[in-house]
Amino acid sequence: MIVSHKHKFIFLKTSKTAGTSVEIALSKFCGPDDIITPVSSRDEKTRKELGYPGPQNHTSSLWGYLLVDIIKMIGKRRKKIRFYNHIPARKVKAYVGKEVWDSYYKFCIERNPWDRMVSFYYWRCQTETRPTISEFISSKTPKILKKRGAGVYTIKKKIVVDKICKFENLVDDLEEVRKHLGIPEKLELPRAKAGFRKDKRNYRDILSEKDRVKIAKMFEKEIEFLDYEW
Repeated sequence: MIVSHKHKFIFLKTSKTAGTSVEIALSKFCGPDDIITPVSSRDEKTRKELGYPGPQNHTSSLWGYLLVDIIKMIGKRRKKIRFYNHIPARKVKAYVGKEVWDSYYKFCIERNPWDRMVSFYYWRCQTETRPTISEFISSKTPKILKKRGAGVYTIKKKIVVDKICKFENLVDDLEEVRKHLGIPEKLELPRAKAGFRKDKRNYRDILSEKDRVKIAKMFEKEIEFLDYEW
């Protein structure tokens, strides 16, 4: 995620929605005081090769430490993490304060939940000895996807961002955001986390009717918010 004081925006990062690619693209325009959270070592390598700013200002200052934090850190030489990759809106709001939260432009990305689930399945199960997608959907693992979806951009089940970009219309939606923020150049998205899914079939050809119903129930809020259809 990113908090840009330079351009006065907060980018909240959902999972399996091209969030890392967008985050890397946005970091190009960040200033030294902006908050950028770390991504995977592979993606940080991409960001470094592009010459963009990497993780910065995401740890707590000493004034933000409790006594228990100091005790835990003694001997570890490690700073306390405050902002992190898929941090939810409620925590960001608490950390940046009311003035910043209310005045900055907040946005995120959402994706058709059936397509998103298929993408998540192939991301988590990269070897050939994987469970079936129906077994995967019935497991506890998809709860991570739920937590890193609407749970990121809602507080008390209410949307708290100014714009939800749709994955399916990402280029146009991001261009709208860019113009609104006054970012001087179009965002060039690198292909982060790409190449893991070999099955390029449409999600409708991969998921069963039972899968469809389970996912619809699991992501009923997302479907309601953005009018997604099977």
